[in-house]
Amino acid sequence: MRPARTDEQALAELKKEHGRALLGFLMSLTYGDRQRAEDLLQETFVRAWQHPEALETDHESMRPWLFTVARRIAIDARRARQARPAEVNDQAVLEAKPIPEDHAERSAERLDVRRALGTLSAEHRAVLIQVYFRGQSVNEAAEALGVPPGTVKSRTYYALRALKKAMPGYSL
Repeated sequence: MRPARTDEQALAELKKEHGRALLGFLMSLTYGDRQRAEDLLQETFVRAWQHPEALETDHESMRPWLFTVARRIAIDARRARQARPAEVNDQAVLEAKPIPEDHAERSAERLDVRRALGTLSAEHRAVLIQVYFRGQSVNEAAEALGVPPGTVKSRTYYALRALKKAMPGYSL
């Protein structure tokens, strides 16, 4: 039986003896991603350090055990990556094509707004048309409608409340 191989020198010997072959094996499992393979290699040797009982065997070589541990770690890492969304870098976001606008959805929303505007009083509808659809300021809307600015503000407030009741599925 071999002595306990948990000291630094024993682990260094283990890495020297099997590290290159194990890295090549992990490179094939990671489709050539050297950084990922090196991370998996390091994790494999950490497991060897954490489990000295596995290293205390009568076997000629620790290579089969190390390859088995490395393969399992690689499988676990692959499953973990598949379980979470893919990471996106800034360049990918900048190069992404915008999602085409859904014209049918927009047309349906317009019809809903028109229907809801039809439920408002003439005064409330006129204020919303001036302020929201024509983009006028409170003072400009007041001048166009011939009412004081305070009245425009008040009518806008109550018109939006009524519109919200008329369009329950929408947030205003």
